[in-house]
Amino acid sequence: MGKTYRIKDIAALSGVSTGTVDRILHNRGKVSEEARQKVEAVLKEIDYHPNLIARSLALKKQYHLFTLIPSYQPGEYWELFMQGVDKAEQELFSYNINVTSLYFNQFDKSNFDKLTDELLAADCQGVVIATLFKQGVLELIASLDEKNIPYVLVDAYIENTRSIAYYGTNSYDSGYIAGRLLLEQITDGEDIATFRFIRKGEANATQVQIRETGFRAYLSEHNYSGKIHSVQLHADNQEENFRVLDAFFEANPDLHSGIIFSSRAYILGEYFNKRKSNSLFKLIGYDVIEKNVTYLENGLITHLIAQRPEVQGFNSLKALFRHLVLQEQVPPINYMPIDVLIKENIKYYNNYI
Repeated sequence: MGKTYRIKDIAALSGVSTGTVDRILHNRGKVSEEARQKVEAVLKEIDYHPNLIARSLALKKQYHLFTLIPSYQPGEYWELFMQGVDKAEQELFSYNINVTSLYFNQFDKSNFDKLTDELLAADCQGVVIATLFKQGVLELIASLDEKNIPYVLVDAYIENTRSIAYYGTNSYDSGYIAGRLLLEQITDGEDIATFRFIRKGEANATQVQIRETGFRAYLSEHNYSGKIHSVQLHADNQEENFRVLDAFFEANPDLHSGIIFSSRAYILGEYFNKRKSNSLFKLIGYDVIEKNVTYLENGLITHLIAQRPEVQGFNSLKALFRHLVLQEQVPPINYMPIDVLIKENIKYYNNYI
């Protein structure tokens, strides 16, 4: 076991007073930059870590953190994200950290805005925010900045914010890769379809927009000459979706490839499965959730692009802990691997934290 360093030991090594060391360790009072540099150099050299559990218990300080993410049904993407959050909360229990989760309707911006009012009125020391509604997020974080409340962004990165960290994929590159995967499967000039889900307040989720931008960029750079059709679907109205899809494929009988930029590729898989048609359709989707994996394994989805939601949830909460309790600087942009999965390798995939 390494040596235990007391404040007076650090002061002696730094050549400053014990009072100066105390102010630096507890981030209170003013100290000169020269003194701070001396102390921080010693702390780094001795790999100093305070007894944070003892400190937090002694001070009885409570950290009330929030997550603001989409509501979900069992087996959906955001459930996996929350599994990571829950694991982090369990690990941090000794530090008096409690998490409250607020869930918004990801297809209705007004619901998101309503919950932001609730969040801003709460006793909140930090928040993890899913960035589906960019304008709503920008309005929220402007208020958080005024209150000096730290926040972590997940789902899609938003530039020029004061977030302490972002966890997620590079959405543009993710879409760019999807463009390559699809273009390599089709003949020159063959039409393709993009399937989107209707939302209230903002036409598309932030990440969906950025993914599609990257997707179209790849096609443009590689001289794609076909037509891209846009099909609007509902998240929870199968009957209406079947009507829309029947009409679309009747009007475009030679179209056999497409992409969904969200975790709901299974909706099209369900359609093909029940209609017993388009078995040769080449569909690319996102995220390793059970329903998507079913259609990847039976060939109705050709590729899934994954982004490890459990890891995102775990690391985003730990980032707030590191910032608030450890007073560490967290890397501002933390990109997840962009995992490309096919039916031949899906059984080997794991998402261990």
